[in-house]
Amino acid sequence: QVQLVESGGGLVQAGDSLRLSCAASGRSFSRYVMAWFRQAPGKEREFVASITWSGGSTYYTDSVKGRFTISRDDAKNTVYLQMNNLLPEDTAVYYCAADSRYCAGSGCYTRSYDYRIWGQGTQVTVSS
Repeated sequence: QVQLVESGGGLVQAGDSLRLSCAASGRSFSRYVMAWFRQAPGKEREFVASITWSGGSTYYTDSVKGRFTISRDDAKNTVYLQMNNLLPEDTAVYYCAADSRYCAGSGCYTRSYDYRIWGQGTQVTVSS
């Protein structure tokens, strides 16, 4: 089973960019679907983006489409979230998640219960 460690968060201004990284320890990283979720104060954790095996498919929540890009480097056991044109409403703790199970049907890989492995989170704060 992999363990996940996020990095790259910080305090930025609206319109700036950040790149989050999630490094996975353990074997068989390429077998895992990887995702980013976020949780703002007082709100539920929400899906941000996910990427399937070998980057075959990517999914995004509507509010980040065109601004965020998820990618993975299986040789480095790392998944990234490139965040451009950040907005104050992007402020949250960002969590990396992983799971190796296959999922079929609507909504797959976009729900928190699709993922059994989670990182500790990294804070992203966007000032206006």
